Amino acid sequence: MSAAPGVDLKVQPQFGLINLLKAGAAQLIVLHHLAFYGPMSDHVQAILPDVMDWLYSSARIAVQVFLVVGGFLAAKSLSPSGQPGHSDPLGAIWRRYLKLAPPFMVATLFAAFASLWAALWMDHDSISAPATLGQLSAHALLLHGVLGYPSLSAGAWYVAIDFQLYALVVIGLWMAGRFAGNNKASGLMAFITAFGIALSLLHFNLNSDWDNWALYFFGSYGLGLMAWWAGDPKRKPGAMLLMIVMMMIPVLCGLVIEFRSRIALALAVACVLLLFGRIKTTSGGPAWSAINGLARTSYAVFLIHFPVCLLVNAAFTRFAPPDPVLQAAGMLIAWASSLGAGAAFHHWVEVPLGRWFSSSRSVPRHASLVS
Repeated sequence: MSAAPGVDLKVQPQFGLINLLKAGAAQLIVLHHLAFYGPMSDHVQAILPDVMDWLYSSARIAVQVFLVVGGFLAAKSLSPSGQPGHSDPLGAIWRRYLKLAPPFMVATLFAAFASLWAALWMDHDSISAPATLGQLSAHALLLHGVLGYPSLSAGAWYVAIDFQLYALVVIGLWMAGRFAGNNKASGLMAFITAFGIALSLLHFNLNSDWDNWALYFFGSYGLGLMAWWAGDPKRKPGAMLLMIVMMMIPVLCGLVIEFRSRIALALAVACVLLLFGRIKTTSGGPAWSAINGLARTSYAVFLIHFPVCLLVNAAFTRFAPPDPVLQAAGMLIAWASSLGAGAAFHHWVEVPLGRWFSSSRSVPRHASLVS
């Protein structure tokens, strides 16, 4: 969300830890996709095998940071105190869709055209087949994974899952509010969320056939929800401790049944957010300015980096020799280009679309886009 006129972004208080986590995770995702999809990374493997192997196989779990932070911010936005109930569930879900889908579709069209262009310069399995109308429609509805359509861009699955998870939380709040009625039921959402975490980690997350559905990922997202609610400084110590126990038990049980490094990372991120996630920083130094800027454009970078990396890969395949050093330089160029393209996409596409939809008649006048 843009700052009000006259507000200096360098001194405006921001969630420094969250920005640091988002900025770092976004870089790892870009580098993972560069290593995973090649072909530049295939040549670099000869001189940096350990680095390429780690980026290829392990860096992908950085997406857990986005899942936990997403749950943390969803709790902050939808139910800061953890009380059940939501007065406008359909409106909240629609606003979330309008935040995610329009820039996602613009980036998806970029990816479709990038694949056509890259196919002129190289033959590689990272190039998608020409997009069909049905495939584009499924992407627009954020149902491409559910309907079995191949993704046109790396990371497209995450946008759909983020929308599902947010909608699931909104519906859960609304249903819990209907159940609780006029009772405060201050612990109801924590109990429901802990049950959802257990269900996810002890059943759905153990079967990859569910990875197109929110319940597969709710364990990590739910940890973010619990981290916000348990970290409420207004909450009594006993209630806070109970929430922490409710958060920890299903995760530890899940890790005993089958250890998953991605879930262990999600738990670690949730614990850090619980302790420090609410702290705001006002530092205006170059390092924090860079971190805040990278965090601000992280969604745009996430959306646009794949077609950028695909085109740079194609250019270096077509016009550069297969020298590992030159190809490593190509990877660095692709990384830097992704950041630059993400900043431009944020400024020229994501922000204008957000402003347009937030002011259009399709969104209730009292509503604002979810951060």
